[in-house]
Amino acid sequence: MAEALHRILSEELNRPVAATVHAIADVLRARYDRAAVAVLFYGSCLRSPEAELADNLLDFYVLVDDYGRAYDKRWLSIANRLLPPNAFYCEAVWQGTAIRAKYVVISLADFARFCRPETQNVSVWARYAQPARIVWSRDASTADRIVTACMDAVRTMLRRAWPLEPLSRDARVLWTRALRETYAAELRPESADRADKIFEADQARYEQLTPIVLAELGRPETSPELAAAEWKRRRRLGKTLNLLRIIKGIFTFDGGLDYALWKIKRHSGKTVPVTDWQRRHPLLAAPGLAWRLYRMGAFR
Repeated sequence: MAEALHRILSEELNRPVAATVHAIADVLRARYDRAAVAVLFYGSCLRSPEAELADNLLDFYVLVDDYGRAYDKRWLSIANRLLPPNAFYCEAVWQGTAIRAKYVVISLADFARFCRPETQNVSVWARYAQPARIVWSRDASTADRIVTACMDAVRTMLRRAWPLEPLSRDARVLWTRALRETYAAELRPESADRADKIFEADQARYEQLTPIVLAELGRPETSPELAAAEWKRRRRLGKTLNLLRIIKGIFTFDGGLDYALWKIKRHSGKTVPVTDWQRRHPLLAAPGLAWRLYRMGAFR
């Protein structure tokens, strides 16, 4: 079973990507040349035609071997180590067109750890249980470690979802339930049909993976009641970590304060006006803005 899962995901992760994606990946690789070991492309833009990529914000992971060597500023390496990953914005001109990307930096070791089932925070394993691409890797060994991590992510996703639907082996039932639960465990509410759309975009893939993983698991590892309680704890943890990362992003993003407020508005519908002084002094402004947003119900 493991061999089949490895073969499927290895082929998927190593599929070619658009030249536009390569162009941004090359910029990101150069930014972290001393420490970069891989650049991964994921998210909704993975399914977009190349002609539409310039109109979207592309999503990447930059995997590094050491946080200290990844940065010139020590505080960034400390922040990355204490609350991985660090998030950044990148814009590059390719063939006369501005291409925009959001990317995170995380060590390969943390990436692999966050895909495994003992990690309660869903942030990494929820994303990499879905399709992704290795745009560049330092060597074949690194690429294989990424494949192994994504195998763990798929297993974790189904391991955590199956006990909620213990009588089902249907791929649609299990994956849409898993996706909805992971949305609820982050500050990222999605439309009611979002999980179905993601499943349908790669339906054959999910239907191929599901019986392989369920055969490995054998049976749900816990009761529906205990599973529901575990997901409730994941929601509390995940939303707290998401809020902390948004606050951290104020200092790592260009225009980070506006980005953080935009992200909060997108997920909660709540916003507050920001002055030029607050933009220039985000560290001083953040606590007051966060308190006002909390009072308005932006964080639940």
